[in-house]
Amino acid sequence: MTGPLFDQDHGGAAGHDRRRARRPLVVLAAVAVVALVALAGTWTWVRAKVDPGGPPGEEVAITVAEGATAADIAELLADEGIVSDARVFRYYLRFTGGAPIQAGDYTLRRNSSMSEVLSALDDGPVLAFDQLTVPEGLTLEEVTERVDTIDRLSPERFLKLAESGTTRSRYQPADVDTLEGLLFPDTYRIDETEDEAALLSRMVQLFDSVATELGYDRGDRPGGLSPYETVIVASLVEAEAKVPEDRGKISRVIHNRLEAGMHLQIDATVIYALGGKPREDGRVLFRDLEVESPYNTYENAGLPPTPIALPGRASLEAAMNPVPGDWLYYVKYEENGAHAFSVTGAEHNRRIAEAKAKGVNP
Repeated sequence: MTGPLFDQDHGGAAGHDRRRARRPLVVLAAVAVVALVALAGTWTWVRAKVDPGGPPGEEVAITVAEGATAADIAELLADEGIVSDARVFRYYLRFTGGAPIQAGDYTLRRNSSMSEVLSALDDGPVLAFDQLTVPEGLTLEEVTERVDTIDRLSPERFLKLAESGTTRSRYQPADVDTLEGLLFPDTYRIDETEDEAALLSRMVQLFDSVATELGYDRGDRPGGLSPYETVIVASLVEAEAKVPEDRGKISRVIHNRLEAGMHLQIDATVIYALGGKPREDGRVLFRDLEVESPYNTYENAGLPPTPIALPGRASLEAAMNPVPGDWLYYVKYEENGAHAFSVTGAEHNRRIAEAKAKGVNP
């Protein structure tokens, strides 16, 4: 019996040792499980903070101050409900390693994901802008008056630059400094970084782009006119035409008169010579026709020295593509400003009488 008893005692001791050896493993496994569960819970919590899910909320305007730290920005975003947790957003910024956030105004949405917020911040602040609408037919002086409605721009500086020759159109002759007629009529959004020179440059570039698109740089301009002379014709068309269908015909009358060596006798040039402001009734009086000015096309042959107004696309196109016809005269014939076109002086006088009989002031 001593053998079996010895073996039993020996075996019991070995089992006890094995159980003792297993305890740390069990504890470690338990700790690992707890850690994994905690980690999984933390990750789920962090993920919910990074991307709360659901549609973004209402827009919120915020301002990032000069010198604001990442912590300042994170607190601001959390306070506005744009991100759900300032601390997590700070870590998110650190983890993604994005560029420094610029100071300025931003429009963000509440309940956004942090990736959406960071993308919007990386795009930079929203620039404040003013809107300037420049319609067709304005003179440079009248454009300047509109520039004066924008507080941060100086109309005096704008006009001085526009007449100095420092900003130039590709269609501007070397001996002409003024940009009269060489600014494209359009609506311009002017951001806070732009000054008078930047605005002027943009207006000229747009004019050049449209004129080039319409073929002003080609050699087949009607009447063999230069590009600048064709712009002058376009400005006359813009000033005279009151309905779209008259543009091409007025262009033809101008080209026909130039080719025939006739004075253009265009009222709009006389109005320009008198300061650009027509009388209240729109009439040009006989005494007005005697004004001494190179722009008076009743007294001077050929085209005026510069454009007299900003031509839009339609007038620029009409100057390049006059409607075929033999007309040498036109007169206001309808109350809406539509003209009647004539080949002879006798026909023209008859049209004038007809217009007056209808109560239209030609």
